[in-house]
Amino acid sequence: MRPFALAATVSMLVMTAACGANSQDSTPATALAPVETRPANNPEQVPAFEGQTRAPGVRTEATLNSTVVASGLVNPWGLALLPDGNWLVTEKPGRLRLVTAQGQVGEPIAGVPAVDAKGQGGLLDVILSPSFAQDRLVYFSYAQPRQGGNGTAVSRARLSDDGKALENLQTIFAVAQTYDGDKHYGSSLAFGPDGKLYITIGERSDKPRRPDAQDLGTHHGKVIRINADGTVPDDNPFVGREGALPHNFTYGHRNPQGIAIQPGTGAVWTIEHGTRGGDELNLIRPGNNYGWPIAAYGIEYAGGAIEGASTTAEGTVQPVYYWDPVIAPGGMTFYQGEMFPGWQGNALIAGLGGKHLARLVIENDRVVGEERLLTGLNARIRDVAVGPDGAVWVITDEEDGRLVRLARAS
Repeated sequence: MRPFALAATVSMLVMTAACGANSQDSTPATALAPVETRPANNPEQVPAFEGQTRAPGVRTEATLNSTVVASGLVNPWGLALLPDGNWLVTEKPGRLRLVTAQGQVGEPIAGVPAVDAKGQGGLLDVILSPSFAQDRLVYFSYAQPRQGGNGTAVSRARLSDDGKALENLQTIFAVAQTYDGDKHYGSSLAFGPDGKLYITIGERSDKPRRPDAQDLGTHHGKVIRINADGTVPDDNPFVGREGALPHNFTYGHRNPQGIAIQPGTGAVWTIEHGTRGGDELNLIRPGNNYGWPIAAYGIEYAGGAIEGASTTAEGTVQPVYYWDPVIAPGGMTFYQGEMFPGWQGNALIAGLGGKHLARLVIENDRVVGEERLLTGLNARIRDVAVGPDGAVWVITDEEDGRLVRLARAS
């Protein structure tokens, strides 16, 4: 049995109004200065439109408790809510575990395929089939070990009735290219309202691979769209185009590690790692080119301009929002729940480097407010989900990783 902690309150965030409480639990989106106060890595770059970066701050007008529900998880990456209120959690070394809502961490679930667990690789995201109640299918992404390297793959399997094993394992997607590297797998998963599975894929980081993001003949640097069984939908934008892989839905991505479906609209949004000063929030539409590496904000990790890039390029789509300096985003979700009425439809984004949970207020496809939550954890937040009662759950990317519940104080 893994070590765990029950109801260990680690921090309390008390947030009071700057201009008086209101029924929506949040200050107006124009009430506060931007939450980011550090100088930009590239102060000479100018946003393409107002509010594209450093949106006004917002503040939750409530007392919040963050509680460590479980600990002892080894670099957890993905988090999926089961119908009974318990959680499936992946660990990068290659283990899938069931964690109860009370904090009991189960033994590794049998049947997980081998993973290449080095660098940013390993067992990554996990989601449930939209019809899990009937088919008990679980979908997960991972760095697949191969002759000469590795590549992002997605498999599905039936979770046994007792929750202890995966059955009838099928690999439904595998990146066509094999590369001997350990970064930028992407790997976030989401089912759209159309029943299609969306998969984010990174461009593998190293400079020789960067052009792959613009090459429709590769899967690198793409958002993939497939049917639940792995076949290609007939209405994918590049089906039938010579030299293009039909799974590709959008291109020009660097390392998108978060994807979520917006409630009400059904729109697909992604969040991706940029270089220093170039993290992006993107609204995904079929066939769009999101720019990397020819259009990007920020600078190289080593300093200096991004080689061959500007902030704009013909035929590319601007990010809805970007961060300079970066927050190093992980997973994301949209809030739907009764606990925080003022958060309805807001994007919640896990911050790894930023060590916080970002709440973004989005109106008419623009970010109009930003708040930073869970700063008291002082931990890399990897993924985020919403529980049945509207509480927010996150996992922390640590060797002693934690499952944390954020809720309104009773």
